[in-house]
Amino acid sequence: MNLFSTKKSTSEDTTIITDNENNFAPTQEKKEHPILEIIRFSLIALIIVIPIRMFIAQPFIVSGASMENTFHTGEYLIVDQLSYHFNQPSRGDVIVFRYPRDPSKFFIKRVIGLPGETIVIEGPTIHIKNKNNPEGFVLEEPYIKSMNNSTNMTEVLGDREYFVMGDNRDQSSDSRAWGILQQDRIIGHAFIRLFPPQKFKYLPGAITNTTVTSSS
Repeated sequence: MNLFSTKKSTSEDTTIITDNENNFAPTQEKKEHPILEIIRFSLIALIIVIPIRMFIAQPFIVSGASMENTFHTGEYLIVDQLSYHFNQPSRGDVIVFRYPRDPSKFFIKRVIGLPGETIVIEGPTIHIKNKNNPEGFVLEEPYIKSMNNSTNMTEVLGDREYFVMGDNRDQSSDSRAWGILQQDRIIGHAFIRLFPPQKFKYLPGAITNTTVTSSS
């Protein structure tokens, strides 16, 4: 599933009067040239918007079927770019990242495997082995409606490496096809779904109840 970044900025000026009421002599107001005013407003907008777009949040539009039924084409998302500067991605997070094979493209997927883990996929079942579960556990995925894919593979993740998959497993190009995702490719996680209005949601796609089953 590709995402298209959108750009939109607004700005507003506030006038502050600092003249002393005493001994005030009225002067003729000097009007600013319209072009200079436009330039000034544009600069103010850039000063405000650019840091937000670069470090805090960024809008994206969903395109493609790989995250259905969680997300659909045309939905407008706000992606939090700030949180992962302080915390690591967690299992189940819905993230936006630069496609490893073409960094000019943005993908949206769900985090399945974390750094240091071993991911074993046997058809529709995902087994995860880590320090806390050396024998492994079966990942329960309530967001998956159906899956016919018969993939069988094992992937060992190194430091700052993640295994990501789409919720619509049969129509998703993800870590099963192009490998692990490096952390420095991650833009952020889905923070708000703004559009369509009837589907507005904070932390869309977040998992509220996750259970695991021992592989043994």
